[in-house]
Amino acid sequence: MGFLWSIAELLVAVIFIIASFLLTAVVSEAYRRRHDNTHDDAPSFFEDPNSQKQVPCPYIHDPAEKYISLVIPAFNEEHRLPGALDETINYLQERAGKDKSFTYEVVIVDDGSDDATKQVAFDFVKKYTVDNVRVILLGRNHGKGEAIRKGMLHSRGELLLMLDADGATKVTDLEKLENQIHAVASKEFRVGESTSSDSSFRISDIPLAAFGSRAHLEEQALATRKWYRNFLMKGFHLVVLLTAGSGIRDTQVIYTHACAQAHTLTSGC
Repeated sequence: MGFLWSIAELLVAVIFIIASFLLTAVVSEAYRRRHDNTHDDAPSFFEDPNSQKQVPCPYIHDPAEKYISLVIPAFNEEHRLPGALDETINYLQERAGKDKSFTYEVVIVDDGSDDATKQVAFDFVKKYTVDNVRVILLGRNHGKGEAIRKGMLHSRGELLLMLDADGATKVTDLEKLENQIHAVASKEFRVGESTSSDSSFRISDIPLAAFGSRAHLEEQALATRKWYRNFLMKGFHLVVLLTAGSGIRDTQVIYTHACAQAHTLTSGC
């Protein structure tokens, strides 16, 4: 029995060492990326597939031109991207048809894919015009975080939201975050009173962010994921807890234009 306890203790120690190493690596890499600004030197651009010209991207400090920007980071997503884009654009077009003030853009960030992701994205640009669907090419793979950051920095929306290319988050859930943004604006900043005498006021003028969570689906997700993905997910949640606090249950977030402008998407509002 003593021998078995020794083996168990050894296994626990090994697991603890591996977990500590992974956590240290994740935190170190996050710190390095946060303080390494060399990626800022590489300009981003989008291409018009009709003219084949590379056009400089707008910047977050420019005035908002659309009501909402949906940023979709994509790395080797030629198979899953079409379904996500069809669902997203159909929803946006339906809302735009009901409300003429609802304007949108979908910003696809190709994070150095080596498959047909770029061509799939350009097919949607041709179908829906470059004003509504844009493709940013990063040239090489920077990672999902940098792809999201680049997409946000070069969006034109009053509201900015990230969606996964695999459709993990339904675009219809956008309205839940959107409603929270407007509710907080009305409560904390008394938007209703300020806009009564200022018709030019927009939600983008207030620095706000609303966080969404899929925590209520976690039990189902844990049952379907591989064990190592669950391990990595828990480790990432621990990093988020240590760096952002206990109030953040997920990284699905919608920003106002002013929030992104104020901090250039390197810190919270």
